[in-house]
Amino acid sequence: MPLPVTETSPDAYRGLDQWPSAQILSAIVAAQTQAVAAVEAAVPVLAAAGEAIADRLRSGGRMVYVGAGSSGLMAQIDALELPGTYGIPADLTPVLLAGGDAALLTMPAAAEDDGEAAVHAVVAQKLSARDALIALSASGYTPFPLAALREAKWRGALTVGIANNPDTPLLTAADFPVLLATPPEVVAGSTRMNAGTAQKCALNMLSTLIAVRLGHAFDGLMVNLQADNLKLRGRAVRIVAQACALPEPEAAALLARAEGNIKTAIVLHHIPSASVADARARLAAAQGDVRAALAVPQP
Repeated sequence: MPLPVTETSPDAYRGLDQWPSAQILSAIVAAQTQAVAAVEAAVPVLAAAGEAIADRLRSGGRMVYVGAGSSGLMAQIDALELPGTYGIPADLTPVLLAGGDAALLTMPAAAEDDGEAAVHAVVAQKLSARDALIALSASGYTPFPLAALREAKWRGALTVGIANNPDTPLLTAADFPVLLATPPEVVAGSTRMNAGTAQKCALNMLSTLIAVRLGHAFDGLMVNLQADNLKLRGRAVRIVAQACALPEPEAAALLARAEGNIKTAIVLHHIPSASVADARARLAAAQGDVRAALAVPQP
C-alpha cells in the first residue's frame, strides 16, 4: 500500500532535533492548528452520523466505541465524559479497546493487530441493528478496529469509521466514513499528535451533537448534568438560574423542590401550575427533551 500521510516525514522538519526549543514548539502548534482545521471538511458526515446515532440511542440502542493505541484512548476519554456531563449511562457507551482495560495503563503494541479479539469483543456486546459502532484508526488500516467495524456491520449495526488517511479500508467499510485529512506529523508516525487531536475534536463534536439531539442541552446549557460534587452542585444552581432568569437563591430553592433534577426544575418554573410529578411526566413523554416537554399540551 502507499505510504500513509500519517507516516510521511516532510522536508519542512529536517534538522528538527537541532532547532531551538521555541521553534520546535511553534511547528507543533502550527501543525495542531491545521489538524483541527481539517475537521471542518468532515462536518456534513459527522452531522449525518450524529443524527443517526441519536435515533438509535433514543430507541434503546447503544453507541459503542472501538480503537487501539492513541485512537482507543481518545475514544475512552470521550465515553468517560458522557455520564457526568450529559447523564448518558455508561452502559450505553462501552469502549472496545485493543488489549482490554489493561491497555489504559500499558498499551501492548501487538494488541492492535488482533482482529480476532475485536470480533470476539463485538460478539460479547451482542451488537444488533439497534446499535451504532464508532471505530477509530489514524492509518485506517489497523486490524482491531477494522475487524470490529466489519463484524458490527455484518450484525446490522450502524457503523462510523474515523481515519486520517483517504481511501483506506476503515473508511470504505463504514456506513459513515469520516476522513480527517490531517497534515503529516511533526515527528513522523506520532499519531497521538495531529491525528489524535483531530480525532478528539471530531469525537467532541459528534458526542455533543448526539447529546443535544437527545435533549440534554437547553439554550447551550448542560441540563442533564449529574451534580455529584460541590463544584457541579454549584453549576447546577447556575444553570437553573440562567435557564429560568432567576437569582441563584431562588434557583437553588427550585432545584431543591425538583430533588436536584435540572430539567424538572426548568419545567416547574415555566409551568407554575405543574407539580413535580407533572413535570416528570412531561419530560418522560418528551423523552427527556426540556423544550419538547414545555410544549406538551396540558391534560
